[in-house]
Formats: sequence, C-alpha cells, structure tokens
Amino acid sequence: MTTWLIAAPLLVAGCLAGVWLRRRRPSTVLRAVLAVNGLLLVGALVLLVLATTAPEAAATGLPHAAAATTSSASGAALLGAAIAVAGSSIGAAIAVAYTGSAALAAMSERPEIFGRAMVIVGLAEGIAIYGLIVSVILIGRA
Repeated sequence: MTTWLIAAPLLVAGCLAGVWLRRRRPSTVLRAVLAVNGLLLVGALVLLVLATTAPEAAATGLPHAAAATTSSASGAALLGAAIAVAGSSIGAAIAVAYTGSAALAAMSERPEIFGRAMVIVGLAEGIAIYGLIVSVILIGRA
C-alpha cells in the first residue's frame, strides 16, 4: 500500500506533464511514452530473470532451501497464471473489438440477425474464459 501511495503522485504528475507536452510538442510525448514503455519492459525482463533463477540460490545448501524451492515453484505458477490471464484477456479484447463492430454494422442493415451476431461476439469472449480456466488450474497446482 505504501508503494501505491508513493507512486500515485508520480503517476498524476507524469500524466499532467504528458498533457502539457502534448499541447506544446506532440512528438516529444511519443518519445516519452516509448521511453517509459522501454523502461517497463526492461523492468519486467529483470523480474522474469530473477524469478527464473531463484531455484539456483536454493540449491546452495542454505538452511531454508526446501522453503525457498516451494516458494519458487508457487511463484512460477502464479507468474504463469498471470501471463495466461493477461494474454487471453488481450486476445479477447481484440476479438470482441472486431466482431462487435462487425456485428453492429451488420445489425444496422438487418436487425433480425441480432441473435446470431451476439453468439459470435460471445465466442470471442470465450477466449478470456479459457485463460481464466488455465490460471485456476495453475494456481491449484501451486
């Protein structure tokens, strides 16, 4: 909670600076957004490397090696569950965006196809449910 209390004013200041820069120089905002995205990507890669190399530290014969191995295995399962949910949600969002707009365009011409169009949009939503099921299975094994 303390981290969010520290980060919230920084996020607000960054957003206000972005709005101010967007009015002055739009290309500068694009560069700043790309730089922030690059920093987040590097941070995520560092966390991924740290999460995947944790069992090596447990194998050195430390007194809490068994607890560290169990914690590492459950951490990897939670990381996999997060990736499954994030990936499937992004995929479902893209699918619903395309199928929903196409369904609305088709229904504007022929309103009687509402049921068939909603079934197709529902199938696109199923992608997110598959990711949720995979994450529940992964968390159950942790």
